[in-house]
Amino acid sequence: MKKRLLQVVIEQDEDGTYIADCPALKGCYAQGDTFEEAMENIKDVIQMCLEELQEERKKVDLKYPEV
Repeated sequence: MKKRLLQVVIEQDEDGTYIADCPALKGCYAQGDTFEEAMENIKDVIQMCLEELQEERKKVDLKYPEV
């Protein structure tokens, strides 16, 4: 799979959990107990989302939306 550069937004919720979101891919988010864990988890979810879009032959628009 070719490399892609995607924007990821990570926020910490009131319970201390880190929530990672990839705005370019609708519904693509993950969480972790640490920043690093959230980042690793979102990488896995991004890969799954891209594979699913490819299997469905849907166009992948990876522009950086305004956040």
